[in-house]
Amino acid sequence: MTRLGAAVLTLSMVCILAAARAEPIRLSVVDDSLPRSLTGKPGDPGAGKKVFLGRALGNCLACHAVSALKAEEFHGEFGPSLDGVTSRWSEAQLRLIVADAKRVFPDTVMPAFYRNEGFNRLRAEFAGKPILTAAQVEDVVAFLETLK
Repeated sequence: MTRLGAAVLTLSMVCILAAARAEPIRLSVVDDSLPRSLTGKPGDPGAGKKVFLGRALGNCLACHAVSALKAEEFHGEFGPSLDGVTSRWSEAQLRLIVADAKRVFPDTVMPAFYRNEGFNRLRAEFAGKPILTAAQVEDVVAFLETLK
């Protein structure tokens, strides 16, 4: 192995170990909701739409249909339609559903977008990392709030 290869391997292992030691994310759940913003400020609905649609991020449209996004391809039918989602759940409930849906729906297959522990068969480079950042969760919630 060359010195460069050894250096890259060492750096990779350090990054993996650092991620594995990340502090677990603790959510302040109150009655099946997260009443406070994860960032202390409201999300950006435009940025939330990008996360919602982004295949490398939320990819929410793969499971959920949204009439307001009918121009987009590949609406899913597995999860519930998100049309009128704010009439079914409050902002605080939506925040928890996006962050960790299993706390509300124990049998759901929806991933926990803001959790960093308790996963099975996780690739090493994802250890200790949530799928979305706190800001991205808030952005998705802000976007969902536009689907009245």
